[in-house]
Amino acid sequence: MRQSVALPLLAACLLVAAPVHAAESAPEIQRAAAAPQAVGVVHSLRQIPEACARLEGAFTGDTAQPYRYAPVRTSPQCQPRARFVDFDKAKPSTATGWKLNDVIRVPSASCPSQQAVVRVWRKPGSAALPPADGQGQTRIYLQEAKQQAATAAQAPSLTLFAAKLDVEGKTCP
Repeated sequence: MRQSVALPLLAACLLVAAPVHAAESAPEIQRAAAAPQAVGVVHSLRQIPEACARLEGAFTGDTAQPYRYAPVRTSPQCQPRARFVDFDKAKPSTATGWKLNDVIRVPSASCPSQQAVVRVWRKPGSAALPPADGQGQTRIYLQEAKQQAATAAQAPSLTLFAAKLDVEGKTCP
């Protein structure tokens, strides 16, 4: 009789104690935590070549905002095939077609109990590359693209990326 009561009680306790992010599905990209980073050292978190962007971050040493990150354009010549959008405006969730793409964990070198966690979300677009021509190249011709855009009921959408920063763990004095 005790087991029949203890098992549901244990299961209920585990559900209550589960972290908020446990409800997320597994990210598309699996990676280990990054190397610990010192305060003030800017480091690359991830490249997103299709958006011509790189995520950079740094621990600040400020208790109010211990970590900061920003998307940085990789090259002025790069032609993006995806867009990086503001997380708060996009409000990514699996219910709206977004996929958890990556979870990047960066421990602090000066405060081992603290880590920055950047969750990158991706919403696949409907745009596709045209078929390869006789030379094996995919080419988009300006006039043809303008005609297709003018006659298409709905232009193809680009893939979207959004990222959210959380700082987890205890703050060090």
